[in-house]
Amino acid sequence: MAAAAALGGLGLLRARLRLAAAAAATSAALCQTGHRTSPLQGGVAVAALPSAGRSYGSQAKEEEELRVRYLDDEHKGIVVLGLNRSHAKNALSKNLVKMMSKALDALKSDKKVRTVVFRSEVPGIFCAGADLKERAKMHSSEVSSFVSRARATINELANLPVPTIAAIDGTALGGGLELALACDIRVAASSAKMGLVETKLAIIPGAGGTQRLPRTIGVSLAKELIFSARIVDGTSSNESCKTGYQSGNGGRLSNRFSN
Repeated sequence: MAAAAALGGLGLLRARLRLAAAAAATSAALCQTGHRTSPLQGGVAVAALPSAGRSYGSQAKEEEELRVRYLDDEHKGIVVLGLNRSHAKNALSKNLVKMMSKALDALKSDKKVRTVVFRSEVPGIFCAGADLKERAKMHSSEVSSFVSRARATINELANLPVPTIAAIDGTALGGGLELALACDIRVAASSAKMGLVETKLAIIPGAGGTQRLPRTIGVSLAKELIFSARIVDGTSSNESCKTGYQSGNGGRLSNRFSN
């Protein structure tokens, strides 16, 4: 039994080393373009992502709300999922959630995928949360079904068997921040705006934010941000979360990357 336990521990260690190596390789790929990124624990500016000149294994059509790109050459194995609803600030609609779920279902069984990066194709916006205009037209039973589907999709992202990175450039509010929190790493520009703002609407975050934010930055600071619906930018979130960490109450919301 001791030998079996030792072998099991060795296997777990090897798996963790593979994950760490993949994440490190992806961070290097994101930053190698030389674009300046701003302070935030857990995120890299979208500007640092491979540009349109980069070679892709597949290119999504212009009108698609979710672009799925498989990088080639030295970045083979990295998949970039790009939110592309410019007219709605990348708000999560029924169709977008359906497309995300379909893409994640395909990725989780693809053995060639090493890392997944979630980013926005829309300048200045990561994701504004749920599409409230669409929700206003839903029957109450549809709203419940949509929230459950969105929560399940974000859980699928959190459960992917490869490292996941949220590249936050711009606004990430409500469900948008919950999407980022489901990733293993968040890299954000200093200009990013992040917050769980649902309490302004007399509701609570419904897609895992009340669970994942405390695990990321600590219970006390998470309560403050959720109860107050406060929005933080890349710089202030880095400093306030560091304060929470130093006092033993939290960690970091996103990572800081700068030249």
